[in-house]
Amino acid sequence: MRARLISVSAKLFLRKGYSSTSLREIASEAGVNIGSLMHLFQTKETLLCELVNFVLEGQFRAAEQLLDGITDDKQLFWAAETTLQLYMAESDEKIRELYDAAYSLPKTSAIIYQNIAEKIHHYFGELHPEYEKKDFYELEIASGSIIRGFIAVRCDVYFTMERKVKRYIETAFRVYGADDGQIARAIAFVSQFDFKKIASQTIDAMLAYLENPMHSSIFIERKDQNQ
Repeated sequence: MRARLISVSAKLFLRKGYSSTSLREIASEAGVNIGSLMHLFQTKETLLCELVNFVLEGQFRAAEQLLDGITDDKQLFWAAETTLQLYMAESDEKIRELYDAAYSLPKTSAIIYQNIAEKIHHYFGELHPEYEKKDFYELEIASGSIIRGFIAVRCDVYFTMERKVKRYIETAFRVYGADDGQIARAIAFVSQFDFKKIASQTIDAMLAYLENPMHSSIFIERKDQNQ
């Protein structure tokens, strides 16, 4: 029942939007009594918390598969993962709304800050050997606000995805203490990949997994680096 409710809520959030979907609609679509749903999740934000954990895991797994055998550079991995997130949010307005809600609501944003703080510690810890876990948590509060802002502003003919990615990496990497050379290297690295295609594949794979977790997997197809 829990898996069914999470799957149905994801589909409704993507079809109607997070704010326009009610718990009663989720229960009806899932064929579950509203009382049973409330017993398991209490609020719509609690359901979104489950999805946030799932999406974060999916993003990192997709990035790992993309870069397997290409690089083990921690900072380049982080650049690729966050670029993927920007492309996923830009691919659909309902997905953009989900990300915006996740970074705005107290429970979901707390999950993101805690999860990403550990990642930042892993990927950028060598730049700040004197920092403790709490320091990276504070850095993530700053960088989380940055990516939320970039997600919220739609691309157009002037503010292209290429410019969005470039500006995001420039600002976020400076928060983490990266220098100009490291920033330029990260921007050049992510430009090699077809992230629009990778984002679409990642979203489709996540939805397939939610539909049938026993027989699906989250995967992406790497672009041929010689093209």
